[in-house]
Amino acid sequence: MRSVPSMRRRLVALLLPWPLLAAAHGDAPLQRDDVAWLCRDGFGLDSALVAGYRQLGRNRLLDAQLTDRVPGRLPPAVAALIAGYPALRTPPDQLLAQWNQAQERIKAMPEGDAKVAARNDLQKQGNQLAQQAQQAELLQAVYGPNQLKEQMVWFWLNHFSVYAPKGRLRWEVADYEEHAIRPHALGRFRDLVMATLKSPAMLEYLDNAQNAKGHVNENYARELMELHTLGVDAGYTQQDVQQLALILTGAGIAPVDGRVERFNPKMAPLVVRDGLFEFNPNRHDFGDKVLLGQAIKGSGFDEVRQAVDLIVRQPACARFISRKLAGYFVADQPPPALVERMARTFQRSDGDIAKVLRTMFTSKELLAAGAPKFKDPTQFVVSAMRLAYDGRPVANALPLVNWLNLLGEPPYGRITPDGWPLDGASWSSSGQMETRFEVARAIGYGSAQLFTPEGAAQPSPGFPLLTTRLYYDAVEPYLSAATRAGLAQARSQQEWNALLLSSPDFGYR
Repeated sequence: MRSVPSMRRRLVALLLPWPLLAAAHGDAPLQRDDVAWLCRDGFGLDSALVAGYRQLGRNRLLDAQLTDRVPGRLPPAVAALIAGYPALRTPPDQLLAQWNQAQERIKAMPEGDAKVAARNDLQKQGNQLAQQAQQAELLQAVYGPNQLKEQMVWFWLNHFSVYAPKGRLRWEVADYEEHAIRPHALGRFRDLVMATLKSPAMLEYLDNAQNAKGHVNENYARELMELHTLGVDAGYTQQDVQQLALILTGAGIAPVDGRVERFNPKMAPLVVRDGLFEFNPNRHDFGDKVLLGQAIKGSGFDEVRQAVDLIVRQPACARFISRKLAGYFVADQPPPALVERMARTFQRSDGDIAKVLRTMFTSKELLAAGAPKFKDPTQFVVSAMRLAYDGRPVANALPLVNWLNLLGEPPYGRITPDGWPLDGASWSSSGQMETRFEVARAIGYGSAQLFTPEGAAQPSPGFPLLTTRLYYDAVEPYLSAATRAGLAQARSQQEWNALLLSSPDFGYR
């Protein structure tokens, strides 16, 4: 039970005019430049990020983030929540085997209501697995101690976008984030490309699992160059796409139905397996190819390695990735000089993502590019949660997914492979602003039952108190006159919360 003195202090804090609380704080407010840098570095402010910044300073904090050595971990309750999701705790081969067994049972059933119900049950199970993957990603974004890494995980998930509702991807997207994206988010770009290339989610989404000699499918080859590495205007040709598609023949998914594959003595040594990924030489076109002007001798999976090395070392790749990173962190139209320096770093370091980020985060252009960056829906929801609840662990993350569905940017929800747009114009319509106010109201009023476990009979009451030390140190000093005037009209703490979170000041990074 809370002590009487602590309850009295809390009551006094609520009754005092909010500005008077600032006088109780010992540390001086952060400077505007510090706050602006932190809002680019992370999804949004919370006390842990500010404390780390004050303790380490900007450069040492950046060093810790880029080497993924930030002190701290997920709150135990959040870690337990994520670990409890079947989508994450079940090995991906088991999930796909379960899907395959269910499909076989359904096929064997006679037509009728029972078969329809079985299909619906399987669909429901897939939807639940996809929702769990979405919740896990958002929980990591809200509570992850390395906020720069969390932003990069989201950035790469969007860059190497997959669409969960297609086929059996709902059974695969949790593994995609956990094993293809997250381990390589700050590593070498080439390793990240190879990890996504081997992922069942990518192989199925862009149809390379069906790409075989005599039945060539160019979908993944085209998007690998156009969307993932080189960009649309990089000078490659349709013949390059066709040649890359031939190189990628046989790159697919290992059987999960217990079927034993047979390879003759010549082909057996050429089989490559990595988790669920399988390079099947029986399905590969072993003819010699020419990609981007370079001859690649037919040899099996080594062709794929050579092709990826060739593509990611193109100057066009360095420029394309650097510009997209700067467009996300700095400005919708990033300064060309900054992009060029980042591209040079990319090439000199052989695609070291951390070194490219360092070039950007230590640049004068990061905070001097003009207008502030407008938050996309994910940044808005995650930053609102971080400020409003400041590390308090939720018991139910489904409302976060529902809010992003409302706002039009759910994880794994972009049907086309280009990922969600990251510019402000795509997310600043009047309808979007109206929906953002609804989400801000749900967070500010505490009506979303974030702290009520799924299936609980009684809701957990309460709403956030945003008038905290964090607010007075890093937010209040830099609010505009219009936002201050709006907050002064609030008739309750809940309404004040909603007004702050829906304000133009909070809508920008």
